[in-house]
Amino acid sequence: MPGWNPEILSGAEERGSVFRTQNGHGQEAIWIVTEYKPLEGRVSYASTALGSHIGLVDVACAEPAAGGTDVSVRYTLTALSEAGRAFVRKFLETGHYSRMIDEWRAATADALAKSRSTK
Repeated sequence: MPGWNPEILSGAEERGSVFRTQNGHGQEAIWIVTEYKPLEGRVSYASTALGSHIGLVDVACAEPAAGGTDVSVRYTLTALSEAGRAFVRKFLETGHYSRMIDEWRAATADALAKSRSTK
């Protein structure tokens, strides 16, 4: 995803791994992998953007009979300030959330296509 450039602080992808991100507005977030079960198609993260919000992100993947992958992403967010409340409100707006998920879907498909072409 453009602008998504996580800095690994410890671990890799396993439970307990920690990384840092920065959004387009300069807000830094620290992420911790709380669950990593690739054989079950699940990963979960806890994150905090200091002074703004804390949250959980749960991702679950399943293989439907028709092929492809169904992906479910669930966010649980708690504001830590007035700015955080504004962030959470905007983030959870149907239009904003749908656009973000579509951007992630396209970026993931592009990364997978590039990965397959180099093999």
